[in-house]
Amino acid sequence: MTEHLYILGHPIGHSKSPVMYNAVFKRAGLPWVYGARDLPEPAQAERFLAERDFLSINITTPYKPAALAAADVQAASARLAHGANVLANKGGTLIAYNTDGQGCVASLEREGVTFKGASVVVCGTGPTSLSILHAVAQAGPAEVVLVGRSVERSHEVLRTYADELGEMVGRIVDMPALREHHLSFAEVYKQVNFRYGSYDTSRQAIAGADIIIDATPLGMNEGDGAPFDTALLRADQTVFDVVYGHGETALAAAAREAGCTFFDGAGMLVGQAVVTVGILRDITETAALDIPEDELFAIMADAAGFDR
Repeated sequence: MTEHLYILGHPIGHSKSPVMYNAVFKRAGLPWVYGARDLPEPAQAERFLAERDFLSINITTPYKPAALAAADVQAASARLAHGANVLANKGGTLIAYNTDGQGCVASLEREGVTFKGASVVVCGTGPTSLSILHAVAQAGPAEVVLVGRSVERSHEVLRTYADELGEMVGRIVDMPALREHHLSFAEVYKQVNFRYGSYDTSRQAIAGADIIIDATPLGMNEGDGAPFDTALLRADQTVFDVVYGHGETALAAAAREAGCTFFDGAGMLVGQAVVTVGILRDITETAALDIPEDELFAIMADAAGFDR
C-alpha cells in the first residue's frame, strides 16, 4: 500500500527531506512517497492539516505551532517546545512530536561535541529553540542560557518551560533518558541550571559559553546578520547554526573567522530524520524500517549530498 508523507512549510525549496526519506523507503522496499507542500498562506496550511490525507508530515517554519494545535495527542517533546515538527497519523489520530532537539544534540555528539558539564547558550525563543533547549538539558550540561531579543520574552518562555516540565515531573512516572549518559526529565528539572537574557544583557554568557547554538531563522534571507555581537566569539568555542542550504550565514562566517569549531544545520536535519523514521516504524509496526541508526544516518546524508 502506497503511503504519502510530506514536508510542510514556507519556504522549503532548499529542503533535502524528500530525497532523504525517499532513499530510506527505497532501501526498505516500501512503496511510500515523500513530497513537499510549500504553502505560503496559513489558511492553506490549516486546510492541509485538517484534511489529514497523509501518513506523516514533517513541519518547518512557520507552521510548527499550527501543527501542534491540529494534533489529537501531543508527545512531551512537542508540548514543551510549543510546536511540532512531526505529525504522525495513526488510524486517523494525529500524534505530535518535536524531534529538532534530539536531532541537534545527536548530530553534535556524533561529531564529538560533549555537553556534559558544559555551559551552553541557545539563541531564540521559538519552538525549535525550546526543543533544542530541552534536549541539550538532557545531555547533562552545567547550565543552559536561553537568549533572545528581549529579556522579558526570554524570561517568559523559560519560566513557562520550567513550569510545564515541573508539572510533568510531578504528575507522571519519570521519563527516562533517551540516550545513555543523558538525564531523565526529573534529573533535568532538579540538576540543570537554567538562565535567561537578551543578546545585549548576556554578552558575558555568550563570551563564556563552551557551546553556542543559534536556533533562529537568521541566515535564511539575504542580508541577515548574526543574532548577537560576533566579536564575542572565541576560538575554543563550538558554534552551531540550525540554518543550512542558504549559503554561508553571517554567524558561520564570523565563527570560522574567529577559529571556532562550526557546524551548520545539515547534521541536525539528518539526525531528526533518523528519529522520525523510528517514530514511523513504531506507529506503523513496519519491520522494514528497523534499520540500524548509523545506517539510516548514512543513507540520508548520502542522499542529501552532505559530508559525514
